[in-house]
Amino acid sequence: MQGKNILVVGGSSGIGLGLVKELSSQSANVYVVSRSSHPLFDELANVFYTQMDITEADLDFSFIPKQLDGIVYCPGTINLKPFHRISIQEFKNDWEINVMGAIKTLQANLRPLKNAKGASVVLFSTVASTLGMGFHASIATAKAGVEGLAKSLAAEWAFQKIRVNVIAPSITNTPLAENLLSKPEKREASAKRHPLQRIGEIDDMVNATMFLLSEKSNWITGQTLNIDGGMSKIKML
Repeated sequence: MQGKNILVVGGSSGIGLGLVKELSSQSANVYVVSRSSHPLFDELANVFYTQMDITEADLDFSFIPKQLDGIVYCPGTINLKPFHRISIQEFKNDWEINVMGAIKTLQANLRPLKNAKGASVVLFSTVASTLGMGFHASIATAKAGVEGLAKSLAAEWAFQKIRVNVIAPSITNTPLAENLLSKPEKREASAKRHPLQRIGEIDDMVNATMFLLSEKSNWITGQTLNIDGGMSKIKML
């Protein structure tokens, strides 16, 4: 990663923040976009923060250098309700943050990705897009859109040597999932739903993302990598 230019959208918390720290430690130039800053941004080497609300109509990415070696789009939502109680506006909000934000980011930065002549894009989905899970209608719909977008762009951009892949986590110990893991009994119940008997940690997702950004994965594109303790593929007896 040394000297690579990487854009991380949603890098002030959770998986995004963990990724920013790891990229900085490997001497990448990290361009962070999020609604709010983080004190660590002033301490980490080669981290450049820009405040931005990804749901706004007009996004200014003029600060991005002419060559961009990777984009990681991390924003996510957890809005778990019975289908009949999810408002149309909530469906729209989940779609705007998860799908439209990614579309706007990628459209605005296509030229710098092309200039890298070998860039990598990593988007985030959820295990719920593959595995039918009650009360996940809004987020599963939005993240399924993310996976469809990634496959289409992987095909369209392959000749330009831009790879596009997706990471689909199960529940991960991040601030976004704080309410779902707020008590020991909740954490234990969540862990038991996974074949590997634990919930995800930020490092699990960071390690997978670093692999997809690196040249070690340069023959991988159009894929959804399930980082979920086996939940999406294994049924325990």
